Amino acid sequence: MTKAEIVAEIANKTGIEKVAVQATVEAFMDSVKDSMSRGENVYLRGFGSFTIKRRAEKTGRNISKNTTIIIPAHNIPAFKPAKTFIHAVKDSVK
Repeated sequence: MTKAEIVAEIANKTGIEKVAVQATVEAFMDSVKDSMSRGENVYLRGFGSFTIKRRAEKTGRNISKNTTIIIPAHNIPAFKPAKTFIHAVKDSVK
């Protein structure tokens, strides 16, 4: 499902204009990105958590040049679904 499909579905279910729904969805995504870039996790009860995971420094390989490189420590965003989310998906897939 794409962002445009999400906007269309929300607009159909709520009767709100697509332009307003688009602005709301964009504002939500910007809020999540801004919070996570400040180092804050985002918790949505019943849906899941957007968290920041720390990756340690490690040694990697550049296979095209056959050399060893150091990959520096860094943060990555992660999503952990809520238990109700997990059960809803598990029960619906056949």
